[in-house]
Amino acid sequence: MRVSHLALDDFRSWKHGVVELPEGPTVLVGANGQGKTNLVEALAYLSTFSSHRVGAEGALVRIPIDEAEAAPGGAVIRARVVAFGREQVIELEIVRGKANRARINRAQVKPREILGIVRTVVFAPEDLSLVRGDPSVRRSFLDDLATQLSPIHASVRSDFDRVARQRAALMKAAQASLRRGQSPDLSTLEIWDQQFAALSARITATRASIASRLEEPAARSYDDVADSPRHLHLAFDASVDRVIGTDPDNPASADLTDVEAQTERMLAALASVREKETERGVNLVGAHRDDLTLSLGAMPVKGYASHGESWSVALALRLGAFELLSDDGDTPILILDDVFAELDSSRREGLAALASKAEQIIVTCAVAGDLPASLDHHALHVRLDPERGTVIDEADNE
Repeated sequence: MRVSHLALDDFRSWKHGVVELPEGPTVLVGANGQGKTNLVEALAYLSTFSSHRVGAEGALVRIPIDEAEAAPGGAVIRARVVAFGREQVIELEIVRGKANRARINRAQVKPREILGIVRTVVFAPEDLSLVRGDPSVRRSFLDDLATQLSPIHASVRSDFDRVARQRAALMKAAQASLRRGQSPDLSTLEIWDQQFAALSARITATRASIASRLEEPAARSYDDVADSPRHLHLAFDASVDRVIGTDPDNPASADLTDVEAQTERMLAALASVREKETERGVNLVGAHRDDLTLSLGAMPVKGYASHGESWSVALALRLGAFELLSDDGDTPILILDDVFAELDSSRREGLAALASKAEQIIVTCAVAGDLPASLDHHALHVRLDPERGTVIDEADNE
């Protein structure tokens, strides 16, 4: 898979730009703050509808440098995608304050219909938070991977978020009633519990399956990039397991991928924490509290691994994701966003060798000296023009 052309209108620092991207490695070279990462962020956004940098879509719409210029109402990303010998042009319009719009070959479609057409794996300095950050970062990692493998996961997540907010509002109202010495109105709680449990079980099942499939390729990638006697292990940590145990008479209760069994377990877990939830006004169990546990041998990665080991684990997770997304024979686009500067020479060469498996690789860097010598690439020089926004100055082969 590759994107032959990427066009941006009012996306971040790009006012209007069309970039031709060849096969193989392309390196975007330019000083910090010129718009290199904005370009790859736009490409990655088409694959998951999420950014590795910000959570709010509004931040993706260009803010004019000239304060006298009216702010645009939205941003547009267009890409010509080549996969399995077939070309498609997809377009996503990010509209400030309104629902997004999408097109495939100029035909209007629902935005979720373009998910899965472009597949990307992004490795960026922010990925250190996969190891050291909050569980929400690891959940997002699994969810983004699941969305590319099965786009319906994005809809399930959206439904769950909506139901979780409604149920949390009910818990908040119950808490307020208790503080006033009144009995809370929980007449609708059973309905919300049923929806919450069913959606939570589906999300947890998908994440657990992804984590299980990811462990082998991630562990293999860690062995390739890290000079360490320890081996990487992944374990999915479902919040329901922290609240109630499994039923020894029902083997399905231990299978996190069994949606029906896990729905029943989630209902039981919700019942067991109901009093605490009404006291605190929050949802205390559910897919929004899942996590992914990482360890090197018997050593937990978080809090114990060195800086180099943490980088290697983060890189291994991304390379493992690359392998999973390549199972159908079509490799995803590999994006390496300013990461070579963070790696020592041996890890740079190791990453370059592993990256050679991709049909298309896009690398950003501030100086060409950060690149491994073995990386034969096409260079695009990027700069920020005060009037035209980010532009490509010239292209050459290096």
